[in-house]
Amino acid sequence: MEHNNYHDELNKQNIKKLREILTTLPPFCRQFFRGVDNIYGSRTKIAYAYDLRIFFDYLHQNHPYGKTMDILDYPLEILDKVKREDIEDYLEYLSLYNKDLINPLIDSECASIEVSSVINKTEITNEERGKSRKLASLRSFYNFFYRNEMIQTNPASLVSMPKLHSKEIIRLEPNEVAQLLDQVEAGTKLTEKQATYHAKTKVRDLALLTLLLGTGIRVSECVGLNIYDVDFDNMGIKVRRKGGYEDIVYFGEEVEKALSDYLDQREHIIPVSGHEDALFLSMQNKRITVRSVENLVKKYSSLVTSLKKITPHKLRSTYGTNLYQETGDIYLVADVLGHKDVNTTRKHYAAMQDYNKRKAAKTVKLREP
Repeated sequence: MEHNNYHDELNKQNIKKLREILTTLPPFCRQFFRGVDNIYGSRTKIAYAYDLRIFFDYLHQNHPYGKTMDILDYPLEILDKVKREDIEDYLEYLSLYNKDLINPLIDSECASIEVSSVINKTEITNEERGKSRKLASLRSFYNFFYRNEMIQTNPASLVSMPKLHSKEIIRLEPNEVAQLLDQVEAGTKLTEKQATYHAKTKVRDLALLTLLLGTGIRVSECVGLNIYDVDFDNMGIKVRRKGGYEDIVYFGEEVEKALSDYLDQREHIIPVSGHEDALFLSMQNKRITVRSVENLVKKYSSLVTSLKKITPHKLRSTYGTNLYQETGDIYLVADVLGHKDVNTTRKHYAAMQDYNKRKAAKTVKLREP
């Protein structure tokens, strides 16, 4: 039986991955990751490790002291040899650089990747968000050693964070949501090959997309669901949130019906050993993966709108926007979406706040017409 929780197993894989990356970093980096072990989640630590690898690659290529030895031989003192100007140059370097291997955790919101078949190199560019994240990683790294009085200087703290420009929230309009779910049910615009798979998966796909659109849960939370996490009596699901804590998310009648129909079908499927508890199964009768969900969202949404790049996270934005439009309560939206800090929610839905303010201005009438 699969009672090894999906998220716990994923965490174990991430721990192994972090250990693998640490073998490519200077030995003193292990002190940092031990020091923040209980502060950051395993995936965040992996992202930090990749960011630090890029930083040390930069020093090895460009810094006078960094060029003199292998990265694995760097002593802790190298951090004191880096000046503010070096970090500013590093941020400029991030605008465009070549790398032999693709970093699998590069955030698609922050960086773009182009592979050149001629030079067999990966060309990576970072926008303001990518630079901001990498500088934040470097600041945490330097702060740890500086606070513990292991280095004399903290140049990372002297470099201003790149100014982030607000981005338009990409989401589906109500009519697009209806069209998307209609397409999942009917499959009329699918290719002949897609239609063959659709006949076998449409009940599952409808349940999965209805759940994402009707609750706003993250794709990682969705694929991690087990059958026993669904509570029809209370109309809720138990999810493991980012950060590891458990939360109950409630759903409405449309989600209830879609899940119920799928579970009726799910009863007749024999899962692969080790995947018995998984709620959503792949065609191979294993727990469905994040990548598979991303692909099916892309497949169906492309039939509805060719002008928007819709991902599972955009479905989450769709739910969050709709909830905020209906309630105007940013704290409720933050709570339902599982944001620990309401400022995270406020940042994402700032444009909607302005919309509500404008609507409020038109609501109050001083004189009857």
